[in-house]
Amino acid sequence: MQPDEALARLRALGFGEGDARTLFAHFDDAERRGKAGHGYTRIEWLATLPDLDPSASPVLELERPGFERWDGRGALGYLTLAAICDHLVARRPEPARVVVARRCFPTGMLGHWVRRLADVGLVALLTATSPPRLPHPDGGPPLVGTNPLAIGIPSAQGAPIVADVSMGKTTYGDVIAGQASAEDLVPFGGEQAHKAFALALGLQLLVESVAGEDYGAFLVAVDPEHGPTDFRGRAGDVRLPGDR
Repeated sequence: MQPDEALARLRALGFGEGDARTLFAHFDDAERRGKAGHGYTRIEWLATLPDLDPSASPVLELERPGFERWDGRGALGYLTLAAICDHLVARRPEPARVVVARRCFPTGMLGHWVRRLADVGLVALLTATSPPRLPHPDGGPPLVGTNPLAIGIPSAQGAPIVADVSMGKTTYGDVIAGQASAEDLVPFGGEQAHKAFALALGLQLLVESVAGEDYGAFLVAVDPEHGPTDFRGRAGDVRLPGDR
């Protein structure tokens, strides 16, 4: 699928121009980074969702000093996280803010969102839950989502450093894209898979405790006192997380 076709298909699904371009920006970023499971294939997947509501929009339902709670209200999680990022850029944390989003799914490539914040000088940590995908390392039915964790850090030498790690050996997006099989949806780590399962479980319960069980996201954004980091200068020419 070419970029023009991808954007046209989003419009055809009923999304307004602004939302269509927001979604396209995420899918196109994923394509350019080689993350096909979060790229254009997701547009066709969106068309299969029985409760897709292109007219829905998220709302900031609670705001306190250092804290926000958002409700997706039927909007795609991509659009909820985009609205959250826009709000954080417009009203920067002083110096930190915890943001909780409920009814926030799907959220896509989490590195895309923390990169947006790191590009404007904010340090960001983001996790989000999904339907159960990963079984216990000892076997059995899926118990937890792949529950990725993304961290974005501004860099003094160009692009930010972005770590974005799923707790699965593969991602559900890779299965959708035909790049992996459903049997690969297990905690990563082989004999040490209990560590990935523990992280997935801990992140899931963290999000559920503040956003409820209907999938959500947990974000911490900080206007750093020290930074941006000079780690790229120390690391030399090695490829760092988030580099293309």
